[in-house]
Amino acid sequence: MKIAVDAMGGDHGPQPVVEAAATALALYPQIEHIFLVGIEKELNAQLARRSFDRSRLSVVHASEVVTMEDKAVEAIRRKRDSSLSRAVDMVKDGQASAVLSPGNTGAFMAAALIKLRTLPGVERPGLATVMPSQHGRFLILDLGANADARPQHLCDYGVMGEIYARQILGVPNPRIGLFSIGSEEMKGNELTLEAHRLLKNSPVNFVGNIEGHDLFDDKADVIVTDGFTGNAVLKSCEATSRLIYAWMKDDLSATPMRRLGAWLAAGAFRDLKKKANPDEYGGAILLGVNGICIKAHGKASANAICSALRIAADAITRQVNTLIIEEIRLTHEKEHPAQPAPATAA
Repeated sequence: MKIAVDAMGGDHGPQPVVEAAATALALYPQIEHIFLVGIEKELNAQLARRSFDRSRLSVVHASEVVTMEDKAVEAIRRKRDSSLSRAVDMVKDGQASAVLSPGNTGAFMAAALIKLRTLPGVERPGLATVMPSQHGRFLILDLGANADARPQHLCDYGVMGEIYARQILGVPNPRIGLFSIGSEEMKGNELTLEAHRLLKNSPVNFVGNIEGHDLFDDKADVIVTDGFTGNAVLKSCEATSRLIYAWMKDDLSATPMRRLGAWLAAGAFRDLKKKANPDEYGGAILLGVNGICIKAHGKASANAICSALRIAADAITRQVNTLIIEEIRLTHEKEHPAQPAPATAA
């Protein structure tokens, strides 16, 4: 398998991407080749400092960079020779099976949708990521690819999320939950009420509505919602995490006795940090597009990008997109069974 990587789009430039690529080649022999797409001079300078299998890594020159401030669709149209656009083009042209970018999320999703299109049967893709729960982890989608979702889109997210959880997260029979304002079937708005009906009649293991206060209680392995809500949930969780960390840092250093207590509890704090560390989860995947598209965080470390490369490799090896096409087809056939042809008169 071959993976194209936008090496320039992240907040920290090419350094963590190059380090991650070199590490991934050593750790994951199933990755045949990595293409680092970006400004050739800068990438070669970074590569000169590292040892790696040079037969499995190439630099593809791109003269432009999509910044975090660029508008999504405008950036794709104006910066045709950007590292982000060129990396997606490599999947479109069959030179790579997957693309990874730590760059502008909106531009990455726009490039994937415009250049790669959606898989057969999928109307709208969904951006999915793994989040920690009380005793494990869960997948949540959509996180912003489709702010104005329809009920069928949420049902499709359930199907795609079920395949990802089974194939990549190793959950044998994933429980699919619908994010809503109440656990009862009749609670919600028009979108969630109809989505509930569709999911209930779909082949997935649907466990019903999941409320906000149940999000981290291990009640579902996959939680589906529209992109507007999902993006708000994700950013609220990130902000809450930062707030709690700031409170703890201030309060635990307030007195000598508290500092001693913090020192004694250092092991517990390390374990807590590991559970909440985004490096453990690699990044988000854009499910439903015709190619494996992985979005790493803009501030992602080399470890996080290396994990994202592993996810890309796993998604290719375990044929996630092939399974999505088949499962979506079966789901839609169940929802809209073919009508028998009318009998002709003798």
